[in-house]
This record gives sequence, structure tokens and C-alpha cells, in this order.
Amino acid sequence: MKRIERLSVYRRFLREIAGQEPSSVYSHELAEKTGTTPAQVRRDLMEIGFAGHTKKGYGISELIAAIGDYLDSPDGDPVALVGLGNLGRALLPFFADHHPKLKIVAAFDSDPRKAGRVICGCRCYPAAELEEVIRREKIRVAILTVPAAAARKAAERLTAAGVRGILNFAPALIRLPKAVTVETMDITIALEKIAFFARRSPDEG
Repeated sequence: MKRIERLSVYRRFLREIAGQEPSSVYSHELAEKTGTTPAQVRRDLMEIGFAGHTKKGYGISELIAAIGDYLDSPDGDPVALVGLGNLGRALLPFFADHHPKLKIVAAFDSDPRKAGRVICGCRCYPAAELEEVIRREKIRVAILTVPAAAARKAAERLTAAGVRGILNFAPALIRLPKAVTVETMDITIALEKIAFFARRSPDEG
């Protein structure tokens, strides 16, 4: 899991410098910009079968392509979004603009005023149609932006319909079978952590 995260970070940095001179990058440069070590960078890239040159480093465009071949599905991954509140609406254009290989193809909401509409280019379906649409569109990845009280039930329904990866923004602990990968992004906890350390003096460590 950590290696996958690091590869994503490497690719983000590489895209930022793509097209600039020089056209190659060294492991120590990747390490410095991504918060790891040169040895870890080399191990990660060896795992995906990409080797650099001692003198020339890694070709930037070639490395971006190699990471993409490893991380991304050739045809892309269709994604479902469950919950079209403020956060859900904000995520729709974000994914449309930032990651063509991860496309939100269906949204679901219990509000009848949203069902049947196309919002930010994505069709919103009634929550009751979740299983049918997930199976029809062969969706294996989903994003949860529902209230905490509704998160577990929604995750169970997604899993039963065939979803195998869930990005959970709900402030709730979700326990699912080991075959399902769940990544929880609890914004409140993250902000509390940042606020705590922001109040501490540099001497407190």
C-alpha cells in the first residue's frame, strides 16, 4: 500500500517537471521532493521493472509512462460516487480535470430532487438503483461522501454489488471483508492533528 502511494507521489512530481530541462531525474532528486530516501526510490522503481542510468538518471517521460502502466488500468477505472452533498459535488469536477483514468460514471443520492439529473457531467441515480447500476457499469471503485450514520450500510451495499475498493470520506469506521480495500479520509481528525501541532512551540517537538 505504501509503495503504491509513493509511486503516485513520484508521478505527480514528475508531471510537474515534465517538458523542462534536463529531461531526466536522479533518485536523490525524487527522494528530496517526495520525502523518502534515494534507496527507497530505487527499490520502488525496480519493483515496477524500471531501471535508471548511473550517469543519466531516469528519463522523466519514460518513467511517467512506466508508473502509469503499473498503476492504471489500460481502459481506466469507472468510479461511483455515493452522496451528492457539498463534498460530493466538489469531487466531481476535480476527478474530471485531474485523472482521466479514474472517471466518476455514476452518482447516487437519496434526495429525489437530485435523482435523474446530470450534475457536473455525471448522472445521479436514486439510491435504490445502486446495485443495478454498479453491476451494469461494472464499477469496482467507489467514493463515499455520505453522513457517518449511513456509511456502513452504503459500503455493505457497494461490496455486495461487486465494488472492491472504497475511498471513504465519512467520519465512520467501516469494517468490510479483506477482499475490499477501504481508505478513510477523515478530514476532522486530520485538521485536529494539524491544529494541535500548530499550537506547540518548536521546542516541544
